[in-house]
Amino acid sequence: MSDANDEGLWIRQYHPAPGSPVRLVCLPHAGGSASFYFPVSRSLSPDVDVLAVQYPGRQDRRHEPMVADIPALSRHVADQLAGWLDKPFALFGHSMGASLAFEVARILRRERDVEPAHLFVSGRRAPSRFRDERVHEEDDDGLIAEMRKLAGTAGSILGDEEMLRMILPAIRNDYRAAETYRYEPGPPLACPVTAFVGADDPKVTVDEARAWGEHTTGDFEFEVFPGGHFYLTDHSAALLERIRGALGVGVAAV
Repeated sequence: MSDANDEGLWIRQYHPAPGSPVRLVCLPHAGGSASFYFPVSRSLSPDVDVLAVQYPGRQDRRHEPMVADIPALSRHVADQLAGWLDKPFALFGHSMGASLAFEVARILRRERDVEPAHLFVSGRRAPSRFRDERVHEEDDDGLIAEMRKLAGTAGSILGDEEMLRMILPAIRNDYRAAETYRYEPGPPLACPVTAFVGADDPKVTVDEARAWGEHTTGDFEFEVFPGGHFYLTDHSAALLERIRGALGVGVAAV
């Protein structure tokens, strides 16, 4: 279990919005960090109070031991969110973060009898859809090739040998966590779920993403965007409009 004093390490609040009616907790992709969601926080504030999760083993937490599996990581995140449940909250996760968001929602319902006002999942197949993937077993060159294929890391980083060596351990760790994750069947969630996917995402098919609808008895929405695994970097404005609408906070200022 996480120490409550660790909250400031795990939870980043870039643009506090105490008057907002809802919080959005954002969970990064494999190898990602909380700062990936800085633009989301800036765009949604002050209508939505955005929290971004910082996993151990990267950026300012790079000297901390990494968490090697989704169940353990979801336990840490659920524990750290305990002090942030005083208002309605939603969860957004991209790629590995989507699996993590789902498991966090399950823990909070099971142990605290609360569910998110909305679960947003992006770029990830439904938990009940399995792929035997083993990218985490590749050597460094193989892992870098995968990163280039997904185009999720800035080209300047991919060309910087020192920076690459710094982030590869976190990327490998997270790939291991995502690829060894196994869904344990249980009651579906009751909250609304919205799934987003890129039409040309090599990591998830449209049908695999649409299957998220099987994991809730609540409303389910599904949208396909042009692009690949990181479609959201090119379509952030449209994506945030969908999130605003689902959370009932109106439209963004022009």
